[in-house]
Amino acid sequence: MSDTHSFDRRMLEALICPVTQGRLDYDANTQELISQAANLAFPIRNGIPIMLVDEARKLD
Repeated sequence: MSDTHSFDRRMLEALICPVTQGRLDYDANTQELISQAANLAFPIRNGIPIMLVDEARKLD
């Protein structure tokens, strides 16, 4: 992959929120996977989703 900020959106079909087991939304601007149910944003670093609750940002 030449673009280090690239994220394969097909991966979303396989990923779920580790807290709620619910769906995630991809935010291209912030490079995060958003769990509305858990009120958390999981970062994507170098194209790899970091699905650790300790790494997640709380949403306002």
